[in-house]
Amino acid sequence: MLAMFNLVDYLGDEMPVLRAPAVPTHELGGARFTSLATPSRGSTDTSVWIVEIAPGTPATPHSLTREEVFVVMEGVASVRIAGRAGQARAGDAIVVPPGLEFELSNAGDGPLRLVCCLPVGGQGRLTDGSTFVPPWAE
Repeated sequence: MLAMFNLVDYLGDEMPVLRAPAVPTHELGGARFTSLATPSRGSTDTSVWIVEIAPGTPATPHSLTREEVFVVMEGVASVRIAGRAGQARAGDAIVVPPGLEFELSNAGDGPLRLVCCLPVGGQGRLTDGSTFVPPWAE
């Protein structure tokens, strides 16, 4: 027999909902990031954020130390993973395996909005080999 999961026992007095910030929390070039669930906001295993990429913003080639998942909410994404190119539209998911170079850009004329998920502790690696923890995932 399975034990019943009790959310109140698990969370204690903590609120199970993290309210979205009213404005983006980070900006980089033509991209805006809004941290939703991150260690600094209360999550322990997964970081989740929204990224908005303006048309014409150049992609930054990089790889990741952990798998990252993007879900397109609005617009058209151009994605290249390990040299293979594709496009993703609203409702599509992009799964980026660790260690493979990828690029993501806005392929449309309007805004590109994506929800992104990365395990806590995941790092980006630039083409010069330097690593970084995305500040919007901290």
